[in-house]
Amino acid sequence: MEFSIRTMQLSDIQHVQHVAKTSWNATYDGLIPVESQEKFLKSVYNDEMMLRRLDRSMLYVAELKGKIVGFANFSFVKEDGKVELVAIYIDPEHQGNGIGSVLLKEGISLSQGAKEVFLNVKKDNLIGRQFYDAKKFEVIEEFDDDFDGHILKTVRMVLKL
Repeated sequence: MEFSIRTMQLSDIQHVQHVAKTSWNATYDGLIPVESQEKFLKSVYNDEMMLRRLDRSMLYVAELKGKIVGFANFSFVKEDGKVELVAIYIDPEHQGNGIGSVLLKEGISLSQGAKEVFLNVKKDNLIGRQFYDAKKFEVIEEFDDDFDGHILKTVRMVLKL
């Protein structure tokens, strides 16, 4: 499977929104009510928020045959070398093909000066947890997260570079 990674462009917003929605719905089916998922997606992935992300963070997309099938969102590296992996989502039809691994690796390599990569993942997101465990992220904290009235266990992880 041949795919490419590139910096996200303004014209990619709708495609990234679609990947986020598809991935969220598949990942959190049975864990988070659909109404709560939709509310979250509309607040975090609306056009205005996507423009802010483009302006205030690093976004990369994975393209396969001209179609965006995944994306990763990193914060800018702080002075102490810390960077946050804000989001990494792959279209469910294309998961397990190495796209997430390449997005993660590319995002880290372009985060010049990064010493540690942090992220939060829902504890019951088994696909995400397995992915991060395989990439050698370590759990540093577990906490309750109020997600639209639903308390979910969230895990804070770090990868030391």
